[in-house]
Amino acid sequence: MRTITRAIELRRVLAEARAPDRRIGFVPTMGCLHQGHMALVDESRASCDATVVSIFVNPTQFGPKEDLTTYPRDFLRDEQLCRDAGVDIVFVPEAQEVYPPQFDTFIEPGALAQSLCGTFRPRHFRGVATVVCKLFNMVQPDVAFFGQKDFQQCAVLRRMSVDLNLPIEIVTVPTVREPDGLAMSSRNRYLSAPERNRAQAISRGLLAAKAAFREGERDPIRLLSIVRHPLEALDELQYLEIVDAETLEPATNPLSRPVAICAAGYVGSTRLIDNVVLDPDAACR
Repeated sequence: MRTITRAIELRRVLAEARAPDRRIGFVPTMGCLHQGHMALVDESRASCDATVVSIFVNPTQFGPKEDLTTYPRDFLRDEQLCRDAGVDIVFVPEAQEVYPPQFDTFIEPGALAQSLCGTFRPRHFRGVATVVCKLFNMVQPDVAFFGQKDFQQCAVLRRMSVDLNLPIEIVTVPTVREPDGLAMSSRNRYLSAPERNRAQAISRGLLAAKAAFREGERDPIRLLSIVRHPLEALDELQYLEIVDAETLEPATNPLSRPVAICAAGYVGSTRLIDNVVLDPDAACR
């Protein structure tokens, strides 16, 4: 495994690995890796000939009162996890490598970025789309892997790739959960033991709705009510919505297309997001 900090070196090394019959897989992360990230790596290694993992805490996707300075970082552990998982290259750029002096060009996502998290983090997806596009240009992968936990982010990045004619396949990997059901997240480290117990309310409500859907429930209002009751354990519920899985517009009643039930809220000072995807024409994912 090679650890690289400069884009020019990354391109040189990948040029040696690239060939018409070889696929480059890419897993963008902000570090503090967990088994959710490793599931993305596993998917990449299973379908690609080389896997690149980036570790970069992107300042442009944090709001002025968010946790940029305290976001958990553990590079030595991250590097070892990548080595053990068979990653070929870890790309760890400095901030000035990604945003050089006088940087002044951003990608502005459209309607997909306006609802859900976009309502409460109005410039978040602007930063996400910009940094991911820049990383795509640096790595030039054939396939990029993202976790379903960040459902809206996946939708925004798929649309960006189509709209900007980026020759990259976007693969969404199912959410990896802790044994207690909590969706794996680097921010779970912030939770105290009592807070963690209350945080399980999100997955408990979502998974209960998923079970009801499997039993035939198709009324979005009833499904939301199943989720809402456990969420009373949260300190603040920012949103709970059931949306079309492609457009993120409010789901129709009765459900006839794939939808996502998405939730976000605070336990203590920690903001958590989660979702389940429901497909009327197939088993729940």
